[in-house]
Formats: sequence, structure tokens, C-alpha cells
Amino acid sequence: MKFMKQQLYRYLKHVFRTLLVILIIGVITIIAMHGSFAYYTNPKATILDKEGPYVFYTNDSTISVNYIRGNKKEGFYLDKTIHSISDTISAYCHFPLENYDFQFHVNPVIESTKAVYNDNAPILAISDIESGFRTFRDFLIQNKVIDTKLNWTFGNGHLVLVGDFVDRGFSTTQVLWFCYMLEQRAKALGGMVHFIIGNHELYNLQGKYESASYKYSGVASVLGKQQHNLYDDNSFLGRWLTSKNTFESINGVLFTHGGIHPDIAKHNISISEVNQHYRNTYRKPYFPKTNQSSPEQLITHNRKGLCFFRGYFKDTLSQEEVALGIHHFNGTSVVVGHTIQWHVSKNYKGLVYGIDVKHPKDYEKNWPQKSSEGLLIKDHKFYRVYDTGEIEEL
Repeated sequence: MKFMKQQLYRYLKHVFRTLLVILIIGVITIIAMHGSFAYYTNPKATILDKEGPYVFYTNDSTISVNYIRGNKKEGFYLDKTIHSISDTISAYCHFPLENYDFQFHVNPVIESTKAVYNDNAPILAISDIESGFRTFRDFLIQNKVIDTKLNWTFGNGHLVLVGDFVDRGFSTTQVLWFCYMLEQRAKALGGMVHFIIGNHELYNLQGKYESASYKYSGVASVLGKQQHNLYDDNSFLGRWLTSKNTFESINGVLFTHGGIHPDIAKHNISISEVNQHYRNTYRKPYFPKTNQSSPEQLITHNRKGLCFFRGYFKDTLSQEEVALGIHHFNGTSVVVGHTIQWHVSKNYKGLVYGIDVKHPKDYEKNWPQKSSEGLLIKDHKFYRVYDTGEIEEL
């Protein structure tokens, strides 16, 4: 009996050591891959009461504004109003985590934005918010882009949102309407908000919702629609997204979600042509084609295209190759998201700035805890900015 106990003890000791080693390897792997482990999700994440607005064009002259009301126990219904397309519509968006609303106006007429700006105004860029409304809002407050009442305080500055503001979270609707509201408030005071399309915005425009929260399957059901209808051509937010650029130049600095593959420099193509081709294909899924000789195939390619390219961070490009793509578009440097960084980073002697960091989630508690960062460009200097408002020159 004593011998059997000793054997059992040795066996359990070996099992414990093995599990400990696996745990340590797992933790190291998560940290090395910039990942985190979600150990709690607030149940308010899936509250649908007051969710909205979901705005749809019903015909050439009218538009419907829909808010979801109710709960899972008693059932759901739509609070729906119809408006003329010539109206400016008062609306609000509800954030369940804080029982918090923000107000704005919906203008059914959507205009495309230009892509090249030269005014020497300051620039604040942030990317890959991934449906994190509270994180995004508080970052802007701490860095004096807005005040606590969401009023624009950045003067004539440019706020550049470098893609992937949707998916992987429970506040996609809140984030998109917040960006829309910021556009209005910035423009009224001489500033500018630039919403750059990333690959996850493309996924939503193309009806690919694998990365979207399961919450939005329920939203679509209550609305009597399929999930891809949330951003289709009849959706106001869908049309608003398709009016946006994938590529912009602001004071000589280029902004795109993924990056500029050096092969693009082989083609005589301008920034406006890049954006126009993307707009023409926003609703068409991008899968690699055997023929990549045309600029159209190259710029929308799902590995080499501007929304998808990760080559800056694979140590396979030379300084000259990186400069080739940037200088082709008369840029001094390029700012990108898409590829996650430990911190906002300066690469290739200041040619490339990577600003995709792991942001905190609205409704989740994660380990290790993350904090937001962005990039400030002012007086031709580049600064890493933190969610505390601190800045650090790069």
C-alpha cells in the first residue's frame, strides 16, 4: 500500500509539472503574440433595448429610423419612424454598459470625401479600435480631441481613423455612429475626421460577418433582416462606409490600413485612382487571382493590397523597397494599422509608423490588461500618445 501511494504521488507530481510547463508555454505564447485571455464578459454586452439607430433607405424619397426595444424575456419590438430623405433627423445612440446616450443628427445625403490635404494642422491617428466605444471615447478625451461632453476641442486638427473600427466587440453600432457624429462636430469647427476603410470594414460591406459579435445576429433578426443587410446598399451606415477612402495623404504623410506593396510603384496610378477603384469594388470579395499584373488586381489583393499588406513587419523588405511605394505617391512616410505592435512604432528610419496596438475591450476583462496608444504628428515631429494623455517623441 505504501509503495502504491508513492507511485501515485510521483505520477501526480509529474502530471502537475507537465501542466505547469504547458501553462507557462501558453502564457509566453499569448504574450509573444500580443494576445490576451478574456476571463469575464459583462452581461450588459447583449442588452438590445434602445439598440440603434438602424437607418435604411425605404425608397428614393424616404428613410426609416429603427430602434430595438424590449428584452429576451418579454420579447422585442421596433420603435420605427419614417422620414423624408430631405430631412435632417435627430437621433441618439445608447451605450448599455454606462446607460449612456449621445445625440447627433442624421443627414440622409452622403458625400464622398477627398483624399489629399495640405494645411500643416496637427494630426492624431489611431487604428483597430475593434468596436470599443468606451476605449475610443476616453482616449480622445484624455488627448484633448473632445471634451467630456463630446464637443470637438482639436481645432483645425485631423483625427485619422486608420481602419478596423468594427468587429470583435459588442459596440460596433456605437462606434460607427460616434465616428459619424465626430465628423459633424469637427467640420463645424474647422477640423476633420478621416475614416479610413480597413479589411474588417470591407468584410462587413461584403457580407462577411465571421468576426462580428453574435449580438448582431440577434439585431438582424429583430430588424427582420439578414446580418449582411446591416451594411448593404439600403443601409445608411453601409452607404456612409462606401463613401470613405482606403488611402489618404495628409501634409505629406500617407495613411492606409495595411500598407503599400513595392510592386504598386510599377504602375502609373494615383491616390484618387486607388480610392476610386476600391469604391468600385467595396461590395466584391477579394480572393487572390492568378493574374496580378493589373494595378486593379494588385491594390485589392488580399495579401498585397492596401487594406491587407503586412510586409513592413516581416523583415523581408529593404529600405529602398519600402521607400519605393511611399515616394511613388509623393509621401514622406506612411502610417498603418492591421499588424499588431507592442507599442506605436517607428520603422525603416521613419518611413513607416505602425499604430495597431491591443486596445481594452468595453465589456470584457482580459489578462494581461491592455492600454490604448495613438500617433500624434505636429510640427513635422512624431509622438507616441497614451490613453493617459502623455506623449513621447519617437
